[in-house]
Amino acid sequence: MPPVPFPLGPPPPPLGAPLVRRDAREKAGGAARYAAEHTPPGCAYAWPVPATVARGRITAVDTTEALALPGVCAVLTHHNAPRLVTPDDPTTAPLQDERIPHRGWYVALAVADSLEEARAAAEAVRLSYDTAGHDVRLTADHPRLSTPEQVNGGYPGTRERGDFDAAFAAAPATVDATYTVPPLHNHPMEPHASTARWHDGHLTVHDSSQGSTRVRDDLAALFGLGKDDVTVISEHVGGGFGSKGTPRPQVVLATMAALLTGRPVKLALPRRQMPAAVGHRAPTLQRVRLGAGTDGVITALAHECVTHTSTITEFVEQAAVPARVMYRSPNSRTTHRVAALDVPTPSWMRAPGEAPGMYALESAVDELAVLLDIDPVELRVRNEPETEPDSGLAFSSRHLVECLRAGADRFGWLPRDPRPGVRREGNLLLGTGVAASTYPVYIVGSEAEAHAAADGGYRIRINATDIGTGARTVLAQVAAAALGAPEERVRIEIGDSDLPPAFLAGGSAGTGSWGWAVHKAATALAARLREHQGPLSPRGITVTADTHQETAEPSPYARHSFGAQFAEVQVDTVTGEVRVRRLLGMFAAGHILNARTARSQFTGGMTMGLGMALTEGSGLDPAFGDFTECDLASYHVPACADAPAIEAHWLDEDDPHLNPMGSKGIGEIGIVGTAAAIANAVRHATGVRLRDLPLTPDKVLPRLAP
Repeated sequence: MPPVPFPLGPPPPPLGAPLVRRDAREKAGGAARYAAEHTPPGCAYAWPVPATVARGRITAVDTTEALALPGVCAVLTHHNAPRLVTPDDPTTAPLQDERIPHRGWYVALAVADSLEEARAAAEAVRLSYDTAGHDVRLTADHPRLSTPEQVNGGYPGTRERGDFDAAFAAAPATVDATYTVPPLHNHPMEPHASTARWHDGHLTVHDSSQGSTRVRDDLAALFGLGKDDVTVISEHVGGGFGSKGTPRPQVVLATMAALLTGRPVKLALPRRQMPAAVGHRAPTLQRVRLGAGTDGVITALAHECVTHTSTITEFVEQAAVPARVMYRSPNSRTTHRVAALDVPTPSWMRAPGEAPGMYALESAVDELAVLLDIDPVELRVRNEPETEPDSGLAFSSRHLVECLRAGADRFGWLPRDPRPGVRREGNLLLGTGVAASTYPVYIVGSEAEAHAAADGGYRIRINATDIGTGARTVLAQVAAAALGAPEERVRIEIGDSDLPPAFLAGGSAGTGSWGWAVHKAATALAARLREHQGPLSPRGITVTADTHQETAEPSPYARHSFGAQFAEVQVDTVTGEVRVRRLLGMFAAGHILNARTARSQFTGGMTMGLGMALTEGSGLDPAFGDFTECDLASYHVPACADAPAIEAHWLDEDDPHLNPMGSKGIGEIGIVGTAAAIANAVRHATGVRLRDLPLTPDKVLPRLAP
């Protein structure tokens, strides 16, 4: 084999090594620049004006007072805003007409020389409305409920196998319970923000987005531009959790304002406006029915979900879909019904469908275990399917039983007295709970470029997005392994729509999708280098790779990550306060590519699941039509004091049916089983089954025995 034209140095660390994030010092030192931290010369600032009615239309707009204020250069309304090409998603077309579909819908935008002047101008805009009756209240028997053909992810809205009604009626043991999850909000640390600038007909936008390729494509379509006329940069993103997966109003408003004023315009959404503007996890009312023999083997399973969507566009949380995957169930019914209400459009929030759906299913499984006096871990093991129940496909890998067994050993699950309320420390009742988790494997075609320079360095270019997951670091590891080169010689360029296009950072699909393209490009480059004779020219060697053909092929396997979460809680009998003492997760998610960043993802997901269980919740005010918990003072995200010692462990799966790295997504499975594990632990501590999240003291205390 001909030698590589320059020395490679020491071999790269193996995939899985806990390398430190490449951007750690930048972020810790404040050098990383986010969307709102780009301030081109002459930059103006914008502040949006939300509607203050829940449904109706604008009858008059008076901007006289606002325009007279110092520093104000424009106020955009539906009268003077640039006209947009009608999009598939109407939420990305603000200020186009007088209609108000929900409270918080943007009706104007003030632009000024400073942020303070823009805010003052926004408060001075006067609007009159013709209001109409509104409905924001979801009920299980809402008259406008309908059955969608498809739900989020493209899954069928309804699936039936066998004869559920007959099997349930004949089952010796049955559970029939309804579980509720309120609206939840993503609330990333960095608010949704954009800085837009037009120059010689070219639009450049710095946007807080989970995928700048998608934002570029949508902006080009909205403004009637070619894709080459738009550049969207998302270099650093301070979290998204799904809410930045598609373009949001701020990027369109900033672009419109920059076009109208001829100046760069910066817009960062105020925190209190975000719940109405950037999507939310829709509330769910979930009825779960389980029928089983006295041995605990499930013979009938029904999971029926009711949720809401907006009148603008339909989004249906696929909460019943995980029940099609988890357990043997020869007689099964999984359905979704949705009511279009006068609410903001719901959207993705970390593990959409799986997080609320598995809370209900895993709570019901725990209720069945209690009913039959079978250990909850053992009950789940007894219902392990040989193939995916819904499709009949073989699993590419499924090590849920191993996760349950290994997690139980690490947690110290046994010996466990199953009787509730028997462990006590003064006023504190103690209990433990377990839940299983699953998340599908998504892999989407992407493109990547690999370059070898004459000085011995490498460059990888792909429009991936790092939303705090460590994508830069892991992709460098993938490239280094394929090249057989030291990791420090690999430079990564991501977060720019001018780079080779790639799928967004969402659905836990990022690393699997981007890594496949990077691996393919780096492997091809290594082959070219082996064939090359002599030193490289100053131009070096560049190869490109595209994985759309490979990823388009349907897999003959059902591909999922699995896990088990264990929780220990204390319940204060005086205050009703629930505290988590310990959380432990054991996961089977393919080959782990970086142990350090993976542990961060798992523990972050479990922390978010803790919030879902105990602190996070929002309600829609039926009179005013808005979210009552709309900021971080009223919407309670877990703080450091709420998060106990959280352990994350994993089995290193060898699954050859995924991608060249053998990896599955890990960003979302951590949240999936956590809320149910905590709720099941609360039941074990108190003997009281609470089915309405979050488990706040006002719900817990009245149910405790005096």
